[in-house]
Amino acid sequence: MADARVRSAPVSGTSSVLQPPADAVKPVRHPDAPAPGELLGAHYGQCFGCGGEQPHGLHLEARAGEEVSVTAAFTVRPAHQGAPGLAHGGVLASALDETLGSLNWLLRTIAVTGRLETDFVQPVPVDTTLHLEAEVTAVAGRKIYSTATGRIGGPVGPVAVRADALFVEVEIDHFIDHGRPEEIRAVMEDPDQVRRARAFEVNP
Repeated sequence: MADARVRSAPVSGTSSVLQPPADAVKPVRHPDAPAPGELLGAHYGQCFGCGGEQPHGLHLEARAGEEVSVTAAFTVRPAHQGAPGLAHGGVLASALDETLGSLNWLLRTIAVTGRLETDFVQPVPVDTTLHLEAEVTAVAGRKIYSTATGRIGGPVGPVAVRADALFVEVEIDHFIDHGRPEEIRAVMEDPDQVRRARAFEVNP
C-alpha cells in the first residue's frame, strides 16, 4: 500500500532545476512596479486564478509587497472541493501558481511557469481563506526563481501549502502562436492598452 503520509519537509532543494545557478543575481523591482500594498487586480478577466468573469474561478486578489514580493488571498468555495469538504489539491496548486505568477508584474516581465513543485502540508477545508505570500529569490537570464507559502487561520497561521517555482521569460509571440485565435483576437482588439498588455502578463 502506498505511503499516504503528508510530507512536511521543505520544498526548497528537492529539485536541482529549482536551484539558481552560481551566476544568478538578486531580483530588482522595476521602477514602475505597483507600490507596496497596491492591489494588482486581475490581469485577464477569463483567468481561472484571478479573473472576475470566471464564476467558479479562484478570484484571487494579490497585492504588491516589499522588494519583489506579493501577498494574496482566496477563499475555498464548494466548487473547489476534491474530497468532501476539502479543497482539491489541484486548486491549491493553482492558487500558488497564480500568486507566483503575479510576481512577474513587479519585474514587468512576461513569463510562463516552467516548473512548479508543491508541498501539501495539511488539508484546507471549504470556506477557509488561504493567505498566500510569494517572492522572487533569484534571476538568471530568462529564468526567474521564486517561492510561495499558503497559510490558514490568518496571515501568520500554520502553513498548509508551499511551493518553489521556475518561470521563464517569453515574448508575446508565445501567446499569439499557441493561444486559441478567438481569445487572442479579442484581446488584441481591446482599445484599452493597459488591459491588452496585462492579458499576456502571465500564463501559469
